[in-house]
Amino acid sequence: MKRQPDQEYGLRNYLLVTLGYWGFTLTDGAIRMLVVLYFHQLGYSPLSIAMLFLFYEFFGVVTNLLGGWIGARIGLNRTMQIGMGMQVVALSMLAVPAAWLSVPYVMGVQALSGIAKDLNKMSAKASVKLMLPKEGGNARLFKWVSLLTGSKNTLKGAGFFLGALLLSLVGFQVALLLLAGLLSLTLLMIWLLLPRGLGRSQSKPKFSQLFSRTEAINWLSAARFFLFGSRDIWFVVALPLFLVSNLGWEHQQVGGFIALWVVGYGVVQSMVPLLLRRFNVQPGGETTQRVALLLALVPLAIAWGLSAGWDASLVVIVGLAVFGGIFALNSALHSYLILAYSDRDQVVTNVGFYYMANAGGRLLGTLLSGWIYQLQGLEGCLWWSAGMVLVAALFSLRLPR
Repeated sequence: MKRQPDQEYGLRNYLLVTLGYWGFTLTDGAIRMLVVLYFHQLGYSPLSIAMLFLFYEFFGVVTNLLGGWIGARIGLNRTMQIGMGMQVVALSMLAVPAAWLSVPYVMGVQALSGIAKDLNKMSAKASVKLMLPKEGGNARLFKWVSLLTGSKNTLKGAGFFLGALLLSLVGFQVALLLLAGLLSLTLLMIWLLLPRGLGRSQSKPKFSQLFSRTEAINWLSAARFFLFGSRDIWFVVALPLFLVSNLGWEHQQVGGFIALWVVGYGVVQSMVPLLLRRFNVQPGGETTQRVALLLALVPLAIAWGLSAGWDASLVVIVGLAVFGGIFALNSALHSYLILAYSDRDQVVTNVGFYYMANAGGRLLGTLLSGWIYQLQGLEGCLWWSAGMVLVAALFSLRLPR
């Protein structure tokens, strides 16, 4: 069957948005790994390293709250371009002499990067529903959003590896300048090719519309807050430092391992629609509840294995692989449900509200990752992680079945 013009136009824009999202995500993952490893190398404590990301996550919360409203007024193409431009500036600001890199300075730059990241993420995710033909149905929506999210995480994993590799090969400052150049080329492509006014609302949304009035979206957002907090509480700061300090891994080994995990996580996310269809499972609230309960068992098992004195490398590698697979399934379900629960004329503001909760969970998880690891080690972070997943599962009980 021959494709209709609107289908071809939607596919073209989807590919453009995906390519732009890939380019941005590659630099975002690289910055995260560069900052964690470089400042650990300079002798910063785990809590101090976590504090470097405080404004990154905090301003992500603010950006998602306001971003949907702004995107509905000026267009998602503009918010995506603004996000990329801000990230280029942030990369350039970090590429200064080491003597300038005080904690307040880096926190300020990370605030800029956090705003950029969530403007880009909100724009890309909300665009998917707007680019799909209305007659495509939820099956196509689930497939497209899973491909976008999964491929993004694959590129984020590549960014982790790239950051660690560049740190070893060319050093902190040169690595950042190379990343800034790469993202500038991506921004130019999006600026020239993506149509103007994408996602702009016909009627200007009021400021009061920032907060969702849909019960299902509110419960899903609450679950998302604790789901991503459960991941970042041990993944962001605690895990890289544990691998370096306790297991004696080199920077490239840490970057490569975390990159491989995120790539695998992204591949699983992309395959979720196929997996659920194969086992005749519907992507609804009940499935989300069951997957969350299953996920809670994994950090408990890893913590138990470490406390029992099993080989730490084996426990962490196997446990993280299982955690990543189940977490990817849960995250893909969430990413689909926020779009499925949203009407087309409210999707931009609803996605902004939802990812505000996502950023809030990351903020809490990042802060606790440094603090709990400094006080209780990786095992303490894992126990807290399991508790947060259980809270997410409780909120998921209120989702439509």
